[in-house]
Amino acid sequence: MEEYGFGESAPSISDELSGNNLKVYKTMKELGLSSEEKMGTAERITQTSKLPKNMVLNSLQDLQTKGFVRRKVREKAAGYFLVK
Repeated sequence: MEEYGFGESAPSISDELSGNNLKVYKTMKELGLSSEEKMGTAERITQTSKLPKNMVLNSLQDLQTKGFVRRKVREKAAGYFLVK
């Protein structure tokens, strides 16, 4: 079994994600959208990431498919939060 000590590096998130998906993931991490109680809208992620909204929505969908993000339907706007 391999352990990740100070001398060894754990698999990086950038090994699994790239481009806009990585940027959206990092933006969500930066905003602290890490649980259902702290979820954010696509609009908020768009404003912070400075990416066009359609690109953010595509990335959020990809991240959901890959198991990094969960989407919660709410009354006004859907909320998104990280699960990985």
